[in-house]
Amino acid sequence: VKIFAPNIEQRDVVNHLKGSPTDEKRNVLVESARLARGNIQDLAELKVNEFDAVIFPGGFGVAKNLCSWAVDGKNCTVNEHVNSTLQAFHKAKKPIGLCCISPVLAAKVFPGCEVTVGQDKNVDGRFPDAETASAIAELGCKHICKDVSESHVDKANKIVTTCAFMCKAPLHQIFDGIGTMVEEVLKLA
Repeated sequence: VKIFAPNIEQRDVVNHLKGSPTDEKRNVLVESARLARGNIQDLAELKVNEFDAVIFPGGFGVAKNLCSWAVDGKNCTVNEHVNSTLQAFHKAKKPIGLCCISPVLAAKVFPGCEVTVGQDKNVDGRFPDAETASAIAELGCKHICKDVSESHVDKANKIVTTCAFMCKAPLHQIFDGIGTMVEEVLKLA
């Protein structure tokens, strides 16, 4: 297992204690190294032939830095190294795992694919970002409704997705969903 991140400046830096942006500037690779405890490489150096699969975590880092979804929604652009990584794994017929908001990357890069970001309606207030499913459909992809503890496998494209924090749920249910995504990616590898 190796960890990669793009060597780019973050879109913005947020003071999570206050919930507001700061004037500070940070680099995505440097911040990712902090979170990963150092053992990380520039995404531009990833060689698809050295790996059996790729998994992208989710979160605002995806929506703000790996693509511009947080600002542009379905009209977003995908970072060039993220795009080329996804394309390379897809071309090599190797599995791609995506959780939380990162299934939108597949929706932008692979028209016609199947993904899940949870539900397409805000069921019991648990899916506050349910409109993301509609945006995925508008991109020409099929959104599959799944609960937080489930994942969806697009067998034709070898893409496995789960909603994770796109659902307001207890951490153990989010953990279970991510676990099923990882298991399904490994089965396809």
